[in-house]
Amino acid sequence: MFSRRTRSFIGLFCLVVAAVSVGCGKRGAPRPPKEKVSQRAEVSGFQRGNTVKISWKMPARNAGKGSVLNIDRVDIYRLSEPITSPRSLTVEDFSSRSNIIKTLKIVDDDFGGKILSYTDELQFAAQPVRLIYALRFANASGQKAAFSNFLLIEPAGRVASEPSALRSELSQDAVTLTWTPPATNIDGTTPVSLLGYNIYRSSSEKQPARLLNKAPVTETEFRDEFFEFGKQYFYFVRAVSLGTGSEPVESTESNILEIKPVDTFPPSAPTAITLAVGQDLISIFFATNPEKDIKGYKIYRSTDKDLDLSKWQLLTPELLERNSFQDKTVESGKEYFYYITATDTAGNVSPPSVIVSETTPTR
Repeated sequence: MFSRRTRSFIGLFCLVVAAVSVGCGKRGAPRPPKEKVSQRAEVSGFQRGNTVKISWKMPARNAGKGSVLNIDRVDIYRLSEPITSPRSLTVEDFSSRSNIIKTLKIVDDDFGGKILSYTDELQFAAQPVRLIYALRFANASGQKAAFSNFLLIEPAGRVASEPSALRSELSQDAVTLTWTPPATNIDGTTPVSLLGYNIYRSSSEKQPARLLNKAPVTETEFRDEFFEFGKQYFYFVRAVSLGTGSEPVESTESNILEIKPVDTFPPSAPTAITLAVGQDLISIFFATNPEKDIKGYKIYRSTDKDLDLSKWQLLTPELLERNSFQDKTVESGKEYFYYITATDTAGNVSPPSVIVSETTPTR
């Protein structure tokens, strides 16, 4: 049996051995340091004419100063390599071989899940090239998040340049757009690689434009029949070509055409007027005008066909909103002459219709 003093010494020795065992145990694999900025962006993009459009979604929020969430800027990287290079690429290779082509300052208004974008203008070499893009968020101290995914673009040189000289002609039924076709591809070659054109319209320069055609238009003319007078519109046109993977590639846009159509077009004169005599009245019937913006009609009467039309009696001080009318102010045994005009919502008045007449019976 050990003495009390010996037992105390042994217990103390075991505690020391245990402590040493914990502190000097087998070391695990080294772990990389935690990133100071946690967000990793997801980037997407495509070729448009002689540019590459890249975009990414911002985080929902940005934290206060000193936080790991405090994103101050985004660095955009690009690696250019021959198209024959192996497609496999490590983050280390990309980091060492790529260049920062743009640094964008981030402000508080950029958060909330907003989509930000950058346009990279292409410089074509004699040989085909592969472009690889990525971006990284960074805070004010220069600490960076991980690279985004890699965006690989193999831009085509034989895609059409943008159309030019976009202009418009307004009619009652349509805004007709015409433009000049591109003369060369973006790399200066001819003939132009052209599938057709896409036409876009928006109601504000800040709003995304909407594609108006379902398939590329093969002519240099387009009729926009779904417009409204008095509203402002912005139009532009892009040429469409085939890219390196046989996918459609749009050119950059033509000049932007701003118009606000004003309705100065009078309706056509009412037609197919018929009269029916009744007891102390004459009923008037006519065809509805074909225009979509007709507000109403006015009916004029005279007992003298040769009287100046401006002096005929107006029977409908308020615009008539139907295509029939009963004149109950006639006298027996008299001949009455009538003509009709149509008025649209802009106040334009049609030419007078043909003059028709009917005689009331004598009592």
